[in-house]
Amino acid sequence: MSSYQQIVKDIKSLKIQGATNVAKEAVKALSIFSDKYRNKRKVDFMHDINKFKKILFASRPTEPAMRNAVNYVLEDVNVEEDVVKSIKKRVKEVGKHFKESKEMISKIGSKKIRRKMIIFTHCHSSYVTAVLKQAKARGVKFEVHNTETRPRLQGRITARELAREGIPVTHYVDSAARLALKKADLVLLGADAITTEGKIINKIGSELFAEVAKRYDIPVYVCSDSWKFDPETIFGFEEEIEERNTKEVWPNPPKGVTIDNHAFEIVDPDSVTGIISELGIYTPEIFVEQVRRAYPWI
Repeated sequence: MSSYQQIVKDIKSLKIQGATNVAKEAVKALSIFSDKYRNKRKVDFMHDINKFKKILFASRPTEPAMRNAVNYVLEDVNVEEDVVKSIKKRVKEVGKHFKESKEMISKIGSKKIRRKMIIFTHCHSSYVTAVLKQAKARGVKFEVHNTETRPRLQGRITARELAREGIPVTHYVDSAARLALKKADLVLLGADAITTEGKIINKIGSELFAEVAKRYDIPVYVCSDSWKFDPETIFGFEEEIEERNTKEVWPNPPKGVTIDNHAFEIVDPDSVTGIISELGIYTPEIFVEQVRRAYPWI
């Protein structure tokens, strides 16, 4: 079993990728941490686990799903008789939530895919691929255009995954995305965060592609678990946009060349037709209200 320190390291190094995977591994780290500190006094245990929570939060900045999952596990846990037992119970509930949420999103989203459609997607989203796989399972024949997604090439993960399912994929370099989009009938994107204003934060390039799709009147849907909503943005805090190591782009650039390696960007809600979550399909603004009703603890 991985140590909780190793999980933090793997989240930081991107060995663990994808907002849902990061969230599930983070609460797993809490569970492992609680085993180690089982015999401590409750007051000391709560002090230490809240300190560890801050370490988890600092491991990746643009991860509200992870923060929400961790907060759910630790919500009012200090009032429980058996703190460790309570943490482990809630960790299981987090896993159940994400599993059932993905199943619901795949069922709802797959209904948007019709025969002979071309679907455009960018980067890798397990929710997008779940939607596409469900559509294939329903017997719908369609194809996918996707981008390689530099510098980490996460688009190849999507292409391989879909190809294994027998879904035809045409893979484009990022700069050829307009050609891929012009032929598409539908755009499906994932999300790493959603703000109180309905702004979508997703892999760099998403805003550009959403705006191009809007120009060509192509519907853009974001497939996302509602726990990716960032409650801190209610109070005016801006979701931090992660910047990664410039060596990912160019290990040894010449003197005078500055490398920008933003991992994410903000997609304006006006460019998004709807958000497909386990709660249903809503415009970004209405989605935020639905999250507040469904999960008041967030």
